[in-house]
Amino acid sequence: MLRILDRLEEWLIAFLIGAATLLIFTAVLHRYSLGLANAWGWDTAYDWLFKFNLSWAQELCIYMFVWMAKFGAAYGVRTGIHVGVDVLINNLREGLRAKFVLFGLFAGALFTGMVGSFGASFVWKMAHTNATSPDLEVPVWIVYLAIPLGSYLMCFRFLQVAWSFYRTGELPHADHAHVEGLEDEVEAAQAAGRQEPVFLGEAITLSEEREHLHGGHLGDDGQGRDGAGTTGGRS
Repeated sequence: MLRILDRLEEWLIAFLIGAATLLIFTAVLHRYSLGLANAWGWDTAYDWLFKFNLSWAQELCIYMFVWMAKFGAAYGVRTGIHVGVDVLINNLREGLRAKFVLFGLFAGALFTGMVGSFGASFVWKMAHTNATSPDLEVPVWIVYLAIPLGSYLMCFRFLQVAWSFYRTGELPHADHAHVEGLEDEVEAAQAAGRQEPVFLGEAITLSEEREHLHGGHLGDDGQGRDGAGTTGGRS
């Protein structure tokens, strides 16, 4: 069940950002094409383009990005990609650190739960009015529905992470060098006896570790200047 929710969350975010980008591109292209047709005297092209009214595109894109941001925030809690200043917390002893981490997670759940509840109350009141959006003329309660849905999902993700941390002591951590699906190539290479591919993120990590081991300086032969590969040093 949780896997289905995760996939729906990811598909919704991907669809919203893709559709909004395509819609913005189409609207900008349409506007500039109208200007060019008018400037160059292409009356036929201008009349044809003028039939397509895309004045609603900007409003729809704003709403789509709002929904994407709300559900993207919940996705960020689940995957651990939110920026956090945890230098002090990580230097505490383990028991005290765990208490602070759980306190932060429960505080996040409380806050997002309150936002969701206030948002649900607001949406309920708006649903009993005739208010509509300026361009699309859709009921505004549909637009504002992103607040309770996104906030409640984020609250659930905070509680999910808190429960997982309580059981395992591990917080979700985003590996920015990781690309989903590339593990299959490694497994196929191992099964076929071929050399495993080294991906960009792994190459950068290995390079940094190697440079650190050699004092931050590598010679042309790959040896540290402070080691056996030192040249030009005084005896």
